[in-house]
Amino acid sequence: MAQPLLKKDDDRDEEVEYSPFMGIEKGAVLQEARVFNDPQLDARRCSQVITKLLYLLNQGETFTKIEATEVFFAVTKLFQSRDIGLRRMVYLMIKELSPSADEVIIVTSSLMKDMNSKTDMYRANAIRVLCRITDGTLLTQIERYLKQAIVDKNPVVASAALISGIHLLQTNPEIVKRWSNEVQEAVQSRAALVQFHALALLHQIRQNDRLAVSKLVTSLTRGTVRSPLAQCLLIRYTSQVIRESAPNTQTGDRPFYDYLEGCLRHKAEMVIFEAARAITELSGVTSRELTPAITVLQLFLSSSKPVLRFAAVRTLNKVAMTHPMAVTNCNIDMESLISDQNRSIATLAITTLLKTGNESSVERLMKQITNFMSDIADEFKIVVVDAIRSLCLKFPLKYRSLMNFLSNILREEGGFDYKKAIVDSIVILIRDIPEAKESGLLHLCEFIEDCEFTYLSTQILHFLGIEGPKTSDPSKYIRYIYNRVHLENATVRACAVSTLARFGAVVDTLKPRIFVLLKRCLYDGDDEVRDRATLYLNTLGGDGSVVETDKDVKDFLFGSLDVPLLNLETTLKNYEPSEEPFDIASVPKEVKSQPLAEKKAPGKKPTGLGAPSTGPVSTVDAYEKLLSSIPEFAEFGKLFKSSAPVELTEAETEYAVNVVKHIFDRHVVFQYNCTNTIPEQLLENVTVIVDASEAEEFLEFATRPLRSLPFDSPGQTFVAFEKPEGEPTVGKFSNMLRFIVKEVDPTTGEAEEDGVEDEYQLEDLEVVAADYMIKVGVSNFRNAWESMGPDFERIDEYGLGPRESLAESVNAVINLLGMQPCEGTEAVPQNSRSHTCLLSGLYIGSVRVLVRLQFGIDGQKEVAMKLVVRSEDESVSDAIHEIVASG
Repeated sequence: MAQPLLKKDDDRDEEVEYSPFMGIEKGAVLQEARVFNDPQLDARRCSQVITKLLYLLNQGETFTKIEATEVFFAVTKLFQSRDIGLRRMVYLMIKELSPSADEVIIVTSSLMKDMNSKTDMYRANAIRVLCRITDGTLLTQIERYLKQAIVDKNPVVASAALISGIHLLQTNPEIVKRWSNEVQEAVQSRAALVQFHALALLHQIRQNDRLAVSKLVTSLTRGTVRSPLAQCLLIRYTSQVIRESAPNTQTGDRPFYDYLEGCLRHKAEMVIFEAARAITELSGVTSRELTPAITVLQLFLSSSKPVLRFAAVRTLNKVAMTHPMAVTNCNIDMESLISDQNRSIATLAITTLLKTGNESSVERLMKQITNFMSDIADEFKIVVVDAIRSLCLKFPLKYRSLMNFLSNILREEGGFDYKKAIVDSIVILIRDIPEAKESGLLHLCEFIEDCEFTYLSTQILHFLGIEGPKTSDPSKYIRYIYNRVHLENATVRACAVSTLARFGAVVDTLKPRIFVLLKRCLYDGDDEVRDRATLYLNTLGGDGSVVETDKDVKDFLFGSLDVPLLNLETTLKNYEPSEEPFDIASVPKEVKSQPLAEKKAPGKKPTGLGAPSTGPVSTVDAYEKLLSSIPEFAEFGKLFKSSAPVELTEAETEYAVNVVKHIFDRHVVFQYNCTNTIPEQLLENVTVIVDASEAEEFLEFATRPLRSLPFDSPGQTFVAFEKPEGEPTVGKFSNMLRFIVKEVDPTTGEAEEDGVEDEYQLEDLEVVAADYMIKVGVSNFRNAWESMGPDFERIDEYGLGPRESLAESVNAVINLLGMQPCEGTEAVPQNSRSHTCLLSGLYIGSVRVLVRLQFGIDGQKEVAMKLVVRSEDESVSDAIHEIVASG
């Protein structure tokens, strides 16, 4: 059929593309495969059928066992043909079919014959196929041939053997490791690919021996590697050795740095770039070490090859994150790349310039970027927006030009992610640069006039409600907000009503005007909008006079919610209407509301609490009911927190035991969930003997044994300890499971009368400081921080010592305190040198705690931390600092 005619300037997306495989079906191709059995083979037709079979296999089509076997046996008959092209297709087909062990023997003799053929192409491909389908037994038979192939004069054969060795190393490492001498000889080969593959295999053989890798690098860096590909590999291995070894203590020089610097003068561009990148990625790299690498990357910026320009600018972009001053010499070259035809190169050049530019160059950069933004895709625009935000925070005095730029691009066409990135940037600038607040809020107000994204409109309205009342003239924002009540969908209208009410609550002079607007909202077509307007009119004072709004009303309407929404929803669903009103204090404050039962592997792990059913009941509620039903624990008072189960046994052991720590004000109860995994045994009088010699402040109070523990029927035994009231007492406990074991008759299922007393050692258990803290999130950390006030604020600085990264330090402190990270601040950007983390929690005694952590890391990987704590109790703020100091 003739192709439709296309105009020269037609969009390529509209072109009709023809695929030779269009519409092929497995059944039809299997019928075609019968040509493999013809007495007179047609090599060309057979090759076409194999191509179709390979296409089906690579598209995910599955062949049944019978189909695969029939195709395999038919393909083996094609070894009769002497056509080289067809023979290569046969090799590919056998590799793809991966025949079973009993079928492999059919082709083994043909492949071994080809492996010793005079045709080098046969030899190379036969080696690849044999090594792909063979097992360890056959491999020992052909090992001698493989060793010979590694040192073969033909580079195609040698490379095939080496690549096969790399694959076989995963399944038969002991056999491949015996080839070290031959592989070492191949490393000296003059053929580029052979040297490359030999070096890769030799490194993999020795990779678990650091000393052997170091010796390999030392011997090869003396100039025996000629292949550029092998040189690139060697540079990577050298970088690994440098990372694992310390600098020379006398001179401060790194081992092998001279070799990397020497590679910067290599003839091959790929080697030069690999060496430059390796130098820039050295940990704690100094400006002196960076200089030669930056110089060669600068030369690449003016290369005629787009791939070199892209590689250089991307590497410089990464360097600019940690060493912006080292890259400033390249700024003139990078400015010329802003107009590069490759938009990826232009975007990286822009973002790098924004990181390295000085205050005087901001205006010029903005003019260049303005022309550039319309030509790039949204994903690149987001990268530019993030870089502009960072630049504005770096040079706050330039906020006007940068804010104007952001507002201009906000009005242009773009997708949701792009618009969200701009809005987020403006919000951050408003929060961090006080002078930018009023102009930034007006830009956001103008944007929501034509915003097509409901999510962004609601977020901006919410932000306006927080920041707008604090400005010098809050009344100028009212028009923009009220317009949303008339012109938007129900979700945005409801949010606009809440924002208006917030203005009325905070700005007393605006209250009468706000009340007029809220009364008009009572006739809205949406019930949510009407309900909100009614609530705000009644709680703020129905007459709308100019009076100060009561603080409790403000907290009720606009304060941060102290309980997770999921927990509130669950508790409301379980609430049964009665004369007593719903009490929000009954909602658990734990962040995760898990199902009652602990996760249980089939027949091994114990399930949860036994008695209550699994359902949408919070863990704390269920545990509290269980513990209060036990007479020994009924007088302990309100349960503060229950931990997640801690495993005390390995998987697949005779008895599976985990423990849940229940924290009360003056007591700690250990609930041991036990499961007997041996069908022929019944355990009776099961208890856990707890040794508290390493927990001196704990005094054993009561024990509740488990009367009977049949096979695969979980049960619980409890041990309670008394501790100092309200104190975050910590300690380590040794545990021994003690029980009477009775044999069970497998036919009748009855246990013998007499039993034997036995013991089973369990893992140790620790009560840590985090057990006295409940993770409680806050919707707006800044508001919560300001409302908490500085009365009981405590500030101190700590050295955390050498760490691998900032992320490791942040996670360690979060785990130590057991608090909830807020606003996504637990995520540390890659290569970041400083980070701020915000935490929230509820301390024992139901005391709210907020923590602001500021981390910094220097070139020697030493981490310093500033800890600022605010709480409702002075002693709690001090206790948090004590936990960090002792942790």
